Amino acid sequence: MTHKKDTKTKKTKQIKVLHKQATKINTNIHTNAKKLYNPSEAFDIIKSKKTSKFDETIEVHCKLGIDPRDGEQQVRGNVTLSTPLLRYKKLTIFTDEPITIANKTALEITQGGQELINLIKQTGKCDFDIAIAKPAMMPKLAGIAKILGPKGLMPAIKNETVTNNLAAAVNEIQKGKMQFKNDNTANVHVPIGKKSFTADQLSENLQILIQALKKSKPNSSKGSYIKSLTVCSTMGPGIKINTSTL
Repeated sequence: MTHKKDTKTKKTKQIKVLHKQATKINTNIHTNAKKLYNPSEAFDIIKSKKTSKFDETIEVHCKLGIDPRDGEQQVRGNVTLSTPLLRYKKLTIFTDEPITIANKTALEITQGGQELINLIKQTGKCDFDIAIAKPAMMPKLAGIAKILGPKGLMPAIKNETVTNNLAAAVNEIQKGKMQFKNDNTANVHVPIGKKSFTADQLSENLQILIQALKKSKPNSSKGSYIKSLTVCSTMGPGIKINTSTL
């Protein structure tokens, strides 16, 4: 009983510390919760305020005018930002014929065919962030689709992760190419840079993301498509963007 009480007390103290830190951050960043900012203003505010000791990721949270329950209104796509952010750390290439890759980044690359598929099927584990495959490998991957699919790791033509030109696909990922998709609340969450990026770099990356989202708009989606957009740093509060400026 004493141990449980001590653990509960410790957790309560941790929550109070986190709440105090969050309150300090929100107080430090003076923004009007109802005001809509243009991108450059928002990024200037984020960059001018110190909210942590590490280089925080800048995130975009976009509410879309879609019905996430409708299979024809799913938003999926790819985007390569002007100033890249290497989102993925581990890449797996499903191929029966390993290729030679000039890896100039910190991306960890694994290649494998049927043996790798069998291993994933036996263990249910996927030690990678993104996967690509040749079209000829897709029938073989069907056996582990129930493992890869829920994790968002199943290669797909729509995501440009099924291709005969594996070297080119790897090169795009090394350049910072990222996938995005809506969640079950019709929101899309995408990192577009680091706090160390300039406000201009972040603004340009945001514009590129918006264009990619518009390009991925489902034909059956009617009315306003980008309903709202918020940017924030990892530890900072959200700042609402005036979507008419995008």
